[in-house]
Amino acid sequence: LEEAAFQLQQIFRIDISIALNILGIESMRAGHYRIAYTCFKLAADRGYSKAQFNVGLCYEHGRGTEKDLEKAAFYYYHAASNCHPMAQYRYARYLLHHRPENEWDRHQKAVTFLEQAAVAGITEAQAYLGVFYMRGLQPKEKRGLKYLLLAAKNGDAQSRYHVGVCFEKGLGVQQNLAEAMKHYRQSAAAGNRNARERLR
Repeated sequence: LEEAAFQLQQIFRIDISIALNILGIESMRAGHYRIAYTCFKLAADRGYSKAQFNVGLCYEHGRGTEKDLEKAAFYYYHAASNCHPMAQYRYARYLLHHRPENEWDRHQKAVTFLEQAAVAGITEAQAYLGVFYMRGLQPKEKRGLKYLLLAAKNGDAQSRYHVGVCFEKGLGVQQNLAEAMKHYRQSAAAGNRNARERLR
């Protein structure tokens, strides 16, 4: 009986969190940012990762509460730790852009979260990792190209352009100008100016 009661409590807790998060999304759409933030926060404090991510967004953009990147990172971290892919991407970016120099642990944690988000199909994480590996202190060109190709397949025109650069210059792949042109054309067709310039 105790086990059944515990399971019911868990289901009730999760259902309330889902309902609060949905109410928050609807309030945000209606422009009621303060109410949305309150709903997200209530659900986030119950451990619901989608609401934790939404609280992070509220803090990052100053919607319904004051803008506070550290608090945003705190909520992104909790959502990321609960396997929320977009939170993993946002938290990783926070670590890479706001970390003290030479802090290797934070750097490694950021890369781990980026890779998890990329594997989960987050195009932004794939594109970010592709460029990150290409431009690192010790470039890992094959790994970078792998992530750029994933992002390009997901429709990211900038990554498609970078894939073209890789084929043109032989970065992580054998140089192939015809293949580079193909990628530049696709990127240019999607509106990428750099690709149009490169085609010329």
